[in-house]
Amino acid sequence: MEIINLKEKFGLFNDYWSPKIVGELNGQEIKLAKVKGEFIWHDHEHEDELFFVVKGKLRIEFRDKTVDIHEGEMIIVPKGVEHKPIAEEEVLLMLFEPANIKHTGDVKHELTVEKYGRI
Repeated sequence: MEIINLKEKFGLFNDYWSPKIVGELNGQEIKLAKVKGEFIWHDHEHEDELFFVVKGKLRIEFRDKTVDIHEGEMIIVPKGVEHKPIAEEEVLLMLFEPANIKHTGDVKHELTVEKYGRI
């Protein structure tokens, strides 16, 4: 058991849209990410995905609506729901996802991360 200092961990990297693993529990990985700009449309056929906004404001477009998630808020995107995250300014995120989740689902893109780093 160890204390994880989020501020310290966020200070260890600067790349956007490239989540870093900071812990695991019950088959889930806890990841931190810095995001800015637009991501790509994608879904995760078999996995739910939790976005917790540590700092900033994240917009997520869905095919039928758009939502804004503010600092201290979170949203769970159900499996199979297509979504596109957007950050007008830098956003710090904590993600809870199954360990086997693919970063961009079945979509291959230059932003796709094949292997997550650990911090």
